[in-house]
Amino acid sequence: MHDIKLIRENPAAFDAGLARRGLAAQSAEILSADERSRGLQTRLQDLLAERNEASKAIGQAKAQKDEARAAELMARVATLKESIPALEVEQKDAVEAVSALLAALPNLPEADVPQGADEDENVEVKRWGAPRTENAMREHFDIGAPLGLDFESAQNVSGARFAYLRGPVARLSRALGQFMLDTHTTRFGYEEVAPPVLVRDEAVFGTAQLPKFAEDLFRTTDGRWLIPTAEVSLTNLAREQILDLEKAPLRFTALTPCFRSEAGAAGKDTRGLIRQHQFDKVEMVSITTAETSEAEHERMTQAAEYILETLGLPYRRMLLCSGDMGFSAKKTYDLEVWLPGQGKYREISSCSNCGDFQARRMNARYRPEGQKQTRFAHTLNGSGLAVGRTLVAVLENYQNADGSVTIPEALRPWMGGLDAIRPA
Repeated sequence: MHDIKLIRENPAAFDAGLARRGLAAQSAEILSADERSRGLQTRLQDLLAERNEASKAIGQAKAQKDEARAAELMARVATLKESIPALEVEQKDAVEAVSALLAALPNLPEADVPQGADEDENVEVKRWGAPRTENAMREHFDIGAPLGLDFESAQNVSGARFAYLRGPVARLSRALGQFMLDTHTTRFGYEEVAPPVLVRDEAVFGTAQLPKFAEDLFRTTDGRWLIPTAEVSLTNLAREQILDLEKAPLRFTALTPCFRSEAGAAGKDTRGLIRQHQFDKVEMVSITTAETSEAEHERMTQAAEYILETLGLPYRRMLLCSGDMGFSAKKTYDLEVWLPGQGKYREISSCSNCGDFQARRMNARYRPEGQKQTRFAHTLNGSGLAVGRTLVAVLENYQNADGSVTIPEALRPWMGGLDAIRPA
């Protein structure tokens, strides 16, 4: 959500930020709606004050036995009592109209975010590891089939974009999730959380999936939403709170199933685990102050990179351009892992600084030390990592000619000491 005060103070800067997102100017429409809302509020306050004064004056007139004056005032109070409720409804609708305009607009890019329309204009800022480029490298669905990666059974049970993980592949997937959780909690100080995966409208609005992206989500018959990412559950821990953030940020991590309709992904990644309706992901969320959010963004990204480096998976860090960032982000780094079967880098983590954009929607605040006024917190979220895509990366990068897959050394304690998984 945007700060209406900043739009009033500098509408040109607001429109310039939207232009970097590829959007038309909106400040004139917003300020017109805001002016109407404030005008109605002033009118309502004036009428309420007049009613209160008239009510007091009735008693004074009666005390003075001025029945004519008392009758005149009573008639005026009766008229006001009839007109005020309609004005209250009109003013409430006007406030909601302003909120709806603001809620439909994405966060504005930071100054150092490169200008661009789509992923082709993202900027590589770091590369780690030496990619495998041998001939005849197989893709994960071919490698995984003899190891327990079963799409055919899932198709019969659930339809497209689902998978059964069985036997060695299931164990490898579980080990990856546990390794990630243990690393983020013990090395990087995130608090492990087992959150709800069903949430209410307010929670999904708070992290900005609603109202714009409802079609990307799954909804239950009782009106709850299946989370598309644990970002929703974790970030909303700060909802309607005044937080103590002066000593250290709040840092949460969770391993959860995630559910996405992939409404706009027809024809994309139809084979394999890259784009599923249901998948596991380890999420990181930080809630911090305005002064520390930039450093926290770098720290979070490095935590995700540490997972990749410890697993020996080549990757690159991309700074997303203004046209490729998510709706609530003001700056995003994507980590793209090398997949030798595809012969290219693919996204495996996205780490975003949302500034106070989500906190305004959730009313998540903190009180700076020594100050009476509260400020909106800054929220950040990142994948640490997507478990399914990490499984893809391990299968492809550690594949062997005999059909086995070598277990990365760092992962072996979570695999009971196994050095490889092999076809049954």
